[in-house]
Amino acid sequence: MTTDTAAQAAYVVAALLFILSLAGLSQHKTSRSGVVWGIAGMVVALAATVGLASRSITATGLVLIAVATAAGAGIGLWRARVVEMTGMPELIAIMHSLVGLAAAFVGWNGYLDVDAELSGSLLAIHHAEVFIGVFIGAVTFTGSVVAYLKLSARINSRPLTLPGKHVLNIGALVAFVGLTAAFVVRPGMGLLIAVTVIALALGAHLVASIGGGDMPVVVSMLNSYSGWAAAASGFLLANNLLIVTGALVGSSGAYLSYIMCKAMNRSFISVIAGGFGTPAAAADEDEQGEHREINAEETAELLGNATSVIITPGYGMAVAQAQYPVAELARKLRERGVEVRFGIHPVAGRLPGHMNVLLAEANVPYDIVLEMDEINDDFAATSVVLVIGANDTVNPAATDNPSSPIAGMPVLHVWEAANVIVFKRSMAAGYAGVQNPLFFRENTQMLFGDAKQRVEDILRGLDALDAPVREMAGTSR
Repeated sequence: MTTDTAAQAAYVVAALLFILSLAGLSQHKTSRSGVVWGIAGMVVALAATVGLASRSITATGLVLIAVATAAGAGIGLWRARVVEMTGMPELIAIMHSLVGLAAAFVGWNGYLDVDAELSGSLLAIHHAEVFIGVFIGAVTFTGSVVAYLKLSARINSRPLTLPGKHVLNIGALVAFVGLTAAFVVRPGMGLLIAVTVIALALGAHLVASIGGGDMPVVVSMLNSYSGWAAAASGFLLANNLLIVTGALVGSSGAYLSYIMCKAMNRSFISVIAGGFGTPAAAADEDEQGEHREINAEETAELLGNATSVIITPGYGMAVAQAQYPVAELARKLRERGVEVRFGIHPVAGRLPGHMNVLLAEANVPYDIVLEMDEINDDFAATSVVLVIGANDTVNPAATDNPSSPIAGMPVLHVWEAANVIVFKRSMAAGYAGVQNPLFFRENTQMLFGDAKQRVEDILRGLDALDAPVREMAGTSR
Protein backbone atom coordinates (compact mmCIF):
# COMPACT_ATOMS: atom_id res chain seq x y z
CA MET A 1 0.00 0.00 0.00
CA THR A 2 1.42 3.41 -1.00
CA THR A 3 1.52 6.43 1.26
CA ASP A 4 -1.19 8.14 -0.82
CA THR A 5 -3.49 5.12 -0.62
CA ALA A 6 -2.98 4.80 3.13
CA ALA A 7 -3.66 8.51 3.66
CA GLN A 8 -6.85 8.43 1.59
CA ALA A 9 -8.05 5.34 3.47
CA ALA A 10 -7.34 7.13 6.77
CA TYR A 11 -9.32 10.13 5.51
CA VAL A 12 -12.32 7.91 4.85
CA VAL A 13 -12.06 6.49 8.38
CA ALA A 14 -11.76 10.00 9.84
CA ALA A 15 -14.79 11.19 7.85
CA LEU A 16 -16.85 8.26 9.14
CA LEU A 17 -15.76 9.05 12.70
CA PHE A 18 -16.86 12.67 12.24
CA ILE A 19 -20.26 11.49 11.01
CA LEU A 20 -20.55 9.22 14.06
CA SER A 21 -19.58 12.21 16.20
CA LEU A 22 -22.40 14.35 14.79
CA ALA A 23 -24.85 11.50 15.33
CA GLY A 24 -23.71 11.08 18.93
CA LEU A 25 -23.93 14.79 19.67
CA SER A 26 -27.56 14.86 18.53
CA GLN A 27 -28.72 13.29 21.82
CA HIS A 28 -27.82 13.96 25.44
CA LYS A 29 -27.33 10.30 26.31
CA THR A 30 -24.79 9.74 23.53
CA SER A 31 -23.09 13.14 23.58
CA ARG A 32 -19.99 11.92 25.44
CA SER A 33 -19.40 9.15 22.92
CA GLY A 34 -19.96 11.72 20.16
CA VAL A 35 -17.12 13.84 21.53
CA VAL A 36 -14.86 10.77 21.74
CA TRP A 37 -15.62 9.85 18.12
CA GLY A 38 -14.80 13.40 17.05
CA ILE A 39 -11.48 13.42 18.91
CA ALA A 40 -10.57 10.04 17.40
CA GLY A 41 -11.40 11.30 13.91
CA MET A 42 -9.22 14.37 14.33
CA VAL A 43 -6.28 12.27 15.60
CA VAL A 44 -6.56 9.99 12.54
CA ALA A 45 -6.85 13.00 10.22
CA LEU A 46 -3.79 14.75 11.67
CA ALA A 47 -1.71 11.58 11.57
CA ALA A 48 -2.65 10.91 7.95
CA THR A 49 -1.98 14.51 6.88
CA VAL A 50 1.45 14.60 8.55
CA GLY A 51 2.30 11.20 7.07
CA LEU A 52 1.27 12.36 3.61
CA ALA A 53 3.18 15.63 3.96
CA SER A 54 6.34 13.87 5.18
CA ARG A 55 7.09 12.74 1.63
CA SER A 56 7.57 16.23 0.27
CA ILE A 57 8.84 18.40 3.11
CA THR A 58 12.11 18.60 4.98
CA ALA A 59 12.85 17.51 8.51
CA THR A 60 12.69 21.17 9.53
CA GLY A 61 9.19 21.36 8.09
CA LEU A 62 8.11 18.34 10.10
CA VAL A 63 9.50 19.91 13.25
CA LEU A 64 7.57 23.10 12.55
CA ILE A 65 4.38 21.07 12.04
CA ALA A 66 4.97 19.25 15.33
CA VAL A 67 5.59 22.53 17.17
CA ALA A 68 2.46 24.14 15.67
CA THR A 69 0.34 21.08 16.53
CA ALA A 70 1.65 20.97 20.10
CA ALA A 71 1.09 24.72 20.56
CA GLY A 72 -2.43 24.54 19.21
CA ALA A 73 -3.28 21.50 21.32
CA GLY A 74 -1.86 23.17 24.42
CA ILE A 75 -3.85 26.37 23.91
CA GLY A 76 -7.01 24.37 23.18
CA LEU A 77 -6.65 22.22 26.31
CA TRP A 78 -5.94 25.28 28.45
CA ARG A 79 -8.95 27.23 27.18
CA ALA A 80 -11.24 24.20 27.51
CA ARG A 81 -10.15 23.68 31.13
CA VAL A 82 -10.57 27.27 32.28
CA VAL A 83 -13.67 28.37 30.36
CA GLU A 84 -16.91 28.64 32.32
CA MET A 85 -20.11 27.41 30.74
CA THR A 86 -21.23 31.03 30.55
CA GLY A 87 -18.17 31.76 28.44
CA MET A 88 -18.73 28.90 26.00
CA PRO A 89 -20.64 30.95 23.35
CA GLU A 90 -17.86 33.52 22.98
CA LEU A 91 -15.17 30.80 23.02
CA ILE A 92 -16.90 29.05 20.12
CA ALA A 93 -17.22 32.35 18.27
CA ILE A 94 -13.51 33.09 18.56
CA MET A 95 -12.70 29.52 17.45
CA HIS A 96 -14.79 30.12 14.34
CA SER A 97 -12.75 33.24 13.65
CA LEU A 98 -9.55 31.16 13.59
CA VAL A 99 -11.07 28.78 11.03
CA GLY A 100 -11.99 31.74 8.84
CA LEU A 101 -8.53 33.27 9.19
CA ALA A 102 -6.89 29.96 8.28
CA ALA A 103 -9.11 29.66 5.19
CA ALA A 104 -8.17 33.17 4.10
CA PHE A 105 -4.47 32.37 4.51
CA VAL A 106 -4.87 29.15 2.51
CA GLY A 107 -6.53 31.16 -0.24
CA TRP A 108 -3.70 33.68 -0.33
CA ASN A 109 -1.16 30.88 -0.40
CA GLY A 110 -3.07 29.31 -3.29
CA TYR A 111 -2.61 32.56 -5.23
CA LEU A 112 1.08 32.95 -4.40
CA ASP A 113 1.97 29.30 -5.02
CA VAL A 114 0.17 28.09 -8.15
CA ASP A 115 0.84 24.58 -9.45
CA ALA A 116 2.86 25.00 -12.68
CA GLU A 117 0.95 22.15 -14.31
CA LEU A 118 -2.38 24.02 -14.13
CA SER A 119 -3.50 25.70 -17.33
CA GLY A 120 -6.59 26.67 -19.26
CA SER A 121 -9.92 25.95 -17.59
CA LEU A 122 -8.27 24.19 -14.63
CA LEU A 123 -6.26 27.33 -13.87
CA ALA A 124 -9.43 29.44 -14.10
CA ILE A 125 -11.19 27.11 -11.65
CA HIS A 126 -8.22 27.36 -9.31
CA HIS A 127 -8.38 31.17 -9.38
CA ALA A 128 -12.12 31.05 -8.63
CA GLU A 129 -11.46 28.73 -5.68
CA VAL A 130 -8.80 31.12 -4.36
CA PHE A 131 -11.08 34.15 -4.59
CA ILE A 132 -14.14 32.44 -3.09
CA GLY A 133 -12.06 30.84 -0.32
CA VAL A 134 -10.54 34.17 0.68
CA PHE A 135 -13.95 35.86 0.65
CA ILE A 136 -15.70 33.22 2.82
CA GLY A 137 -12.74 33.01 5.20
CA ALA A 138 -12.48 36.78 5.67
CA VAL A 139 -16.25 37.17 6.25
CA THR A 140 -16.14 34.37 8.81
CA PHE A 141 -13.12 35.88 10.55
CA THR A 142 -14.40 39.40 11.21
CA GLY A 143 -17.99 38.26 11.74
CA SER A 144 -16.84 35.83 14.41
CA VAL A 145 -14.66 38.45 16.09
CA VAL A 146 -17.61 40.86 16.34
CA ALA A 147 -19.81 38.03 17.65
CA TYR A 148 -17.17 37.29 20.30
CA LEU A 149 -17.06 40.96 21.33
CA LYS A 150 -20.85 41.12 21.61
CA LEU A 151 -21.24 37.84 23.48
CA SER A 152 -18.48 38.74 25.94
CA ALA A 153 -20.07 42.19 26.49
CA ARG A 154 -16.95 43.97 25.26
CA ILE A 155 -19.17 45.94 22.90
CA ASN A 156 -22.88 46.77 23.09
CA SER A 157 -25.22 44.00 21.97
CA ARG A 158 -27.51 46.49 20.23
CA PRO A 159 -27.49 46.36 16.42
CA LEU A 160 -25.45 48.80 14.38
CA THR A 161 -27.85 50.68 12.11
CA LEU A 162 -25.87 52.49 9.44
CA PRO A 163 -27.88 54.47 6.85
CA GLY A 164 -28.60 52.24 3.88
CA LYS A 165 -27.10 49.18 5.56
CA HIS A 166 -28.91 46.76 3.22
CA VAL A 167 -27.59 48.64 0.21
CA LEU A 168 -24.08 48.35 1.65
CA ASN A 169 -24.45 44.58 2.09
CA ILE A 170 -25.88 44.02 -1.38
CA GLY A 171 -23.23 46.32 -2.87
CA ALA A 172 -20.49 44.25 -1.23
CA LEU A 173 -21.93 41.04 -2.67
CA VAL A 174 -22.26 42.55 -6.15
CA ALA A 175 -18.67 43.81 -5.94
CA PHE A 176 -17.54 40.31 -4.92
CA VAL A 177 -19.21 38.73 -7.95
CA GLY A 178 -17.71 41.32 -10.30
CA LEU A 179 -14.24 41.05 -8.80
CA THR A 180 -14.39 37.24 -8.97
CA ALA A 181 -15.11 37.37 -12.71
CA ALA A 182 -12.27 39.84 -13.22
CA PHE A 183 -9.86 37.75 -11.13
CA VAL A 184 -10.62 34.57 -13.09
CA VAL A 185 -9.90 36.38 -16.38
CA ARG A 186 -6.81 38.25 -15.18
CA PRO A 187 -5.66 37.46 -11.60
CA GLY A 188 -3.80 40.17 -9.76
CA MET A 189 -2.69 41.11 -6.26
CA GLY A 190 -4.78 44.28 -6.31
CA LEU A 191 -8.02 42.38 -6.91
CA LEU A 192 -7.23 39.89 -4.15
CA ILE A 193 -6.46 42.71 -1.70
CA ALA A 194 -9.71 44.44 -2.69
CA VAL A 195 -11.90 41.38 -2.10
CA THR A 196 -10.14 40.70 1.22
CA VAL A 197 -10.89 44.22 2.47
CA ILE A 198 -14.52 44.05 1.24
CA ALA A 199 -15.03 40.65 2.88
CA LEU A 200 -13.52 41.77 6.19
CA ALA A 201 -15.79 44.84 6.24
CA LEU A 202 -18.87 42.82 5.21
CA GLY A 203 -18.34 40.19 7.92
CA ALA A 204 -17.99 42.82 10.62
CA HIS A 205 -21.00 44.81 9.38
CA LEU A 206 -23.29 41.78 9.03
CA VAL A 207 -22.83 40.67 12.63
CA ALA A 208 -22.65 44.20 14.06
CA SER A 209 -26.09 44.82 12.51
CA ILE A 210 -27.62 41.88 14.41
CA GLY A 211 -29.14 42.49 17.84
CA GLY A 212 -28.76 40.43 20.99
CA GLY A 213 -31.98 38.48 20.54
CA ASP A 214 -30.63 36.80 17.42
CA MET A 215 -27.14 35.97 18.72
CA PRO A 216 -27.85 32.22 19.19
CA VAL A 217 -28.66 32.06 15.47
CA VAL A 218 -25.54 34.07 14.69
CA VAL A 219 -23.31 31.56 16.51
CA SER A 220 -24.90 28.73 14.52
CA MET A 221 -24.62 30.72 11.29
CA LEU A 222 -20.91 31.39 11.88
CA ASN A 223 -20.43 27.70 12.57
CA SER A 224 -21.86 27.05 9.12
CA TYR A 225 -19.62 29.71 7.56
CA SER A 226 -16.53 28.15 9.15
CA GLY A 227 -17.49 24.80 7.64
CA TRP A 228 -17.81 26.21 4.14
CA ALA A 229 -14.52 28.06 4.64
CA ALA A 230 -12.86 24.73 5.54
CA ALA A 231 -14.42 23.08 2.48
CA ALA A 232 -13.07 25.87 0.26
CA SER A 233 -9.61 25.26 1.74
CA GLY A 234 -10.03 21.56 0.96
CA PHE A 235 -10.57 22.29 -2.72
CA LEU A 236 -7.47 24.48 -2.82
CA LEU A 237 -5.34 21.90 -1.02
CA ALA A 238 -6.87 18.94 -2.90
CA ASN A 239 -7.71 17.46 0.51
CA ASN A 240 -10.83 15.28 0.39
CA LEU A 241 -11.18 15.12 4.16
CA LEU A 242 -11.30 18.92 4.48
CA ILE A 243 -13.97 19.02 1.80
CA VAL A 244 -16.09 16.35 3.49
CA THR A 245 -15.60 17.72 7.00
CA GLY A 246 -16.25 21.29 5.90
CA ALA A 247 -19.42 20.22 4.11
CA LEU A 248 -20.60 18.34 7.23
CA VAL A 249 -20.03 21.35 9.47
CA GLY A 250 -21.41 23.81 6.94
CA SER A 251 -24.59 21.89 6.19
CA SER A 252 -25.30 20.93 9.82
CA GLY A 253 -24.72 24.54 10.93
CA ALA A 254 -27.02 25.83 8.20
CA TYR A 255 -29.73 23.34 9.14
CA LEU A 256 -29.44 24.22 12.82
CA SER A 257 -29.74 27.91 11.92
CA TYR A 258 -32.89 27.09 9.95
CA ILE A 259 -34.38 25.16 12.88
CA MET A 260 -33.63 28.02 15.27
CA CYS A 261 -35.06 30.64 12.91
CA LYS A 262 -38.20 28.52 12.59
CA ALA A 263 -38.41 28.30 16.40
CA MET A 264 -38.20 32.10 16.54
CA ASN A 265 -40.62 32.64 13.62
CA ARG A 266 -37.81 34.36 11.77
CA SER A 267 -36.47 34.10 8.25
CA PHE A 268 -32.77 33.41 7.92
CA ILE A 269 -32.37 36.28 5.47
CA SER A 270 -34.09 38.60 7.96
CA VAL A 271 -31.68 37.58 10.71
CA ILE A 272 -28.49 38.17 8.77
CA ALA A 273 -29.92 41.40 7.36
CA GLY A 274 -30.54 42.98 10.75
CA GLY A 275 -32.40 40.78 13.23
CA PHE A 276 -33.98 41.72 16.54
CA GLY A 277 -33.21 44.81 18.49
CA THR A 278 -34.01 47.58 16.03
CA PRO A 279 -34.27 51.08 17.51
CA ALA A 280 -38.04 50.64 17.74
CA ALA A 281 -37.45 47.98 20.35
CA ALA A 282 -35.54 50.36 22.55
CA ALA A 283 -38.65 52.44 23.10
CA ASP A 284 -40.30 49.37 24.63
CA GLU A 285 -37.97 49.32 27.65
CA ASP A 286 -40.19 51.33 29.99
CA GLU A 287 -42.05 49.43 32.67
CA GLN A 288 -45.67 48.68 31.83
CA GLY A 289 -47.33 48.57 35.25
CA GLU A 290 -46.83 47.63 38.89
CA HIS A 291 -44.94 44.48 39.75
CA ARG A 292 -45.30 42.36 42.90
CA GLU A 293 -42.39 40.95 44.87
CA ILE A 294 -41.99 37.72 46.82
CA ASN A 295 -39.22 36.47 49.10
CA ALA A 296 -37.50 33.09 49.25
CA GLU A 297 -39.42 31.86 52.30
CA GLU A 298 -42.78 32.60 50.66
CA THR A 299 -41.59 30.92 47.48
CA ALA A 300 -40.57 27.83 49.45
CA GLU A 301 -44.01 27.65 51.02
CA LEU A 302 -45.68 28.04 47.63
CA LEU A 303 -43.53 25.24 46.18
CA GLY A 304 -44.12 23.04 49.20
CA ASN A 305 -47.87 23.18 48.60
CA ALA A 306 -47.63 22.73 44.82
CA THR A 307 -48.61 19.60 42.93
CA SER A 308 -46.68 20.42 39.75
CA VAL A 309 -43.74 22.72 39.01
CA ILE A 310 -42.11 23.69 35.72
CA ILE A 311 -38.70 25.39 35.71
CA THR A 312 -37.79 27.48 32.66
CA PRO A 313 -34.11 28.45 32.72
CA GLY A 314 -32.35 31.14 30.72
CA TYR A 315 -28.91 32.70 30.37
CA GLY A 316 -29.27 34.32 33.81
CA MET A 317 -29.11 30.86 35.39
CA ALA A 318 -25.85 30.23 33.57
CA VAL A 319 -24.38 33.57 34.67
CA ALA A 320 -25.27 32.88 38.30
CA GLN A 321 -24.03 29.25 38.00
CA ALA A 322 -27.29 28.25 39.64
CA GLN A 323 -27.72 24.93 37.83
CA TYR A 324 -26.51 22.86 40.81
CA PRO A 325 -28.86 24.32 43.46
CA VAL A 326 -31.65 24.25 40.84
CA ALA A 327 -30.99 20.52 40.34
CA GLU A 328 -31.07 20.04 44.12
CA LEU A 329 -34.34 21.97 44.32
CA ALA A 330 -35.86 19.70 41.66
CA ARG A 331 -34.67 16.61 43.55
CA LYS A 332 -36.14 17.79 46.86
CA LEU A 333 -39.47 18.70 45.34
CA ARG A 334 -39.72 15.32 43.60
CA GLU A 335 -39.00 13.60 46.93
CA ARG A 336 -42.00 15.50 48.33
CA GLY A 337 -44.18 14.07 45.56
CA VAL A 338 -44.23 17.22 43.41
CA GLU A 339 -44.13 16.68 39.64
CA VAL A 340 -41.12 18.69 38.44
CA ARG A 341 -40.13 19.28 34.83
CA PHE A 342 -37.93 21.69 32.92
CA GLY A 343 -39.12 23.62 29.86
CA ILE A 344 -36.35 24.53 27.42
CA HIS A 345 -36.83 27.07 24.64
CA PRO A 346 -34.82 26.31 21.45
CA VAL A 347 -32.86 29.56 21.80
CA ALA A 348 -32.58 29.74 25.60
CA GLY A 349 -29.15 31.12 26.47
CA ARG A 350 -26.71 32.34 23.86
CA LEU A 351 -25.79 29.05 22.31
CA PRO A 352 -27.92 26.21 20.90
CA GLY A 353 -28.39 23.57 23.60
CA HIS A 354 -26.76 25.76 26.26
CA MET A 355 -29.39 25.11 28.92
CA ASN A 356 -29.50 21.38 28.20
CA VAL A 357 -25.76 21.09 28.76
CA LEU A 358 -25.93 23.05 32.02
CA LEU A 359 -28.68 20.83 33.39
CA ALA A 360 -26.90 17.66 32.27
CA GLU A 361 -23.77 18.96 34.01
CA ALA A 362 -25.81 19.19 37.23
CA ASN A 363 -27.14 15.61 36.75
CA VAL A 364 -30.75 16.60 36.10
CA PRO A 365 -32.49 13.49 34.68
CA TYR A 366 -32.92 13.69 30.92
CA ASP A 367 -36.51 12.52 31.05
CA ILE A 368 -37.74 15.61 32.92
CA VAL A 369 -36.03 18.07 30.54
CA LEU A 370 -38.56 18.84 27.80
CA GLU A 371 -38.47 21.03 24.72
CA MET A 372 -40.91 23.91 24.22
CA ASP A 373 -43.25 21.98 21.91
CA GLU A 374 -43.44 19.10 24.38
CA ILE A 375 -44.38 21.20 27.41
CA ASN A 376 -46.21 24.30 26.18
CA ASP A 377 -49.66 22.72 26.49
CA ASP A 378 -49.02 21.77 30.13
CA PHE A 379 -48.54 25.22 31.66
CA ALA A 380 -52.26 25.80 32.16
CA ALA A 381 -52.43 22.80 34.53
CA THR A 382 -49.25 23.75 36.44
CA SER A 383 -49.25 25.05 40.02
CA VAL A 384 -46.00 27.04 39.92
CA VAL A 385 -43.58 28.06 37.18
CA LEU A 386 -40.08 29.21 38.11
CA VAL A 387 -38.56 31.49 35.46
CA ILE A 388 -34.86 31.53 36.32
CA GLY A 389 -32.87 34.07 34.35
CA ALA A 390 -35.08 33.90 31.24
CA ASN A 391 -36.73 36.91 29.63
CA ASP A 392 -37.36 37.00 25.90
CA THR A 393 -38.27 33.30 25.64
CA VAL A 394 -41.21 33.75 28.09
CA ASN A 395 -42.45 37.10 26.82
CA PRO A 396 -46.23 37.13 26.13
CA ALA A 397 -45.77 40.18 23.89
CA ALA A 398 -44.70 37.70 21.21
CA THR A 399 -48.29 36.43 21.07
CA ASP A 400 -50.27 39.45 22.30
CA ASN A 401 -48.59 42.49 20.73
CA PRO A 402 -48.34 42.57 16.91
CA SER A 403 -46.14 45.69 17.09
CA SER A 404 -43.56 44.07 19.37
CA PRO A 405 -40.12 43.43 17.85
CA ILE A 406 -40.54 39.76 18.84
CA ALA A 407 -44.14 39.42 17.55
CA GLY A 408 -44.77 35.93 16.21
CA MET A 409 -41.82 34.34 17.98
CA PRO A 410 -42.92 31.07 19.63
CA VAL A 411 -42.40 31.38 23.39
CA LEU A 412 -43.02 29.33 26.53
CA HIS A 413 -46.55 30.09 27.75
CA VAL A 414 -45.54 30.37 31.40
CA TRP A 415 -48.20 33.00 32.14
CA GLU A 416 -50.92 30.34 31.83
CA ALA A 417 -49.80 28.70 35.11
CA ALA A 418 -51.52 29.45 38.41
CA ASN A 419 -48.39 31.13 39.82
CA VAL A 420 -45.27 32.45 38.13
CA ILE A 421 -42.11 33.32 40.06
CA VAL A 422 -39.53 35.27 38.05
CA PHE A 423 -35.92 35.28 39.26
CA LYS A 424 -34.17 38.48 38.16
CA ARG A 425 -31.56 40.90 39.41
CA SER A 426 -33.63 43.92 38.35
CA MET A 427 -36.56 44.99 36.19
CA ALA A 428 -34.26 45.67 33.23
CA ALA A 429 -35.22 44.42 29.78
CA GLY A 430 -33.69 41.22 28.44
CA TYR A 431 -30.83 40.69 26.00
CA ALA A 432 -33.03 41.61 23.04
CA GLY A 433 -33.83 44.94 24.70
CA VAL A 434 -37.59 44.24 24.85
CA GLN A 435 -39.60 44.78 28.04
CA ASN A 436 -41.62 41.81 29.28
CA PRO A 437 -45.28 42.38 30.29
CA LEU A 438 -45.18 39.03 32.10
CA PHE A 439 -43.56 40.82 35.03
CA PHE A 440 -46.70 42.89 35.62
CA ARG A 441 -49.36 40.18 35.41
CA GLU A 442 -51.49 39.42 38.45
CA ASN A 443 -50.25 35.83 38.78
CA THR A 444 -46.56 36.85 38.53
CA GLN A 445 -44.27 37.72 41.42
CA MET A 446 -40.65 38.86 41.19
CA LEU A 447 -37.86 37.30 43.28
CA PHE A 448 -34.93 39.70 43.02
CA GLY A 449 -31.25 38.93 43.60
CA ASP A 450 -28.61 36.47 42.49
CA ALA A 451 -30.38 33.34 41.19
CA LYS A 452 -27.99 30.93 42.89
CA GLN A 453 -28.39 32.61 46.29
CA ARG A 454 -32.17 32.81 45.96
CA VAL A 455 -32.48 29.11 45.09
CA GLU A 456 -30.24 28.23 48.03
CA ASP A 457 -32.50 30.36 50.24
CA ILE A 458 -35.52 28.46 48.92
CA LEU A 459 -33.81 25.15 49.73
CA ARG A 460 -33.33 26.33 53.31
CA GLY A 461 -36.96 27.39 53.37
CA LEU A 462 -38.04 23.91 52.29
CA ASP A 463 -35.88 22.39 55.02
CA ALA A 464 -37.56 24.69 57.54
CA LEU A 465 -40.97 23.50 56.35
CA ASP A 466 -39.90 19.89 56.79
CA ALA A 467 -38.35 20.43 60.25
CA PRO A 468 -41.63 20.13 62.26
CA VAL A 469 -42.50 16.93 60.37
CA ARG A 470 -39.12 15.44 61.23
CA GLU A 471 -39.48 16.47 64.86
CA MET A 472 -42.93 14.86 65.09
CA ALA A 473 -41.55 11.69 63.50
CA GLY A 474 -38.72 11.64 66.04
CA THR A 475 -41.14 12.17 68.98
CA SER A 476 -43.46 9.38 67.84
CA ARG A 477 -40.56 6.93 67.78
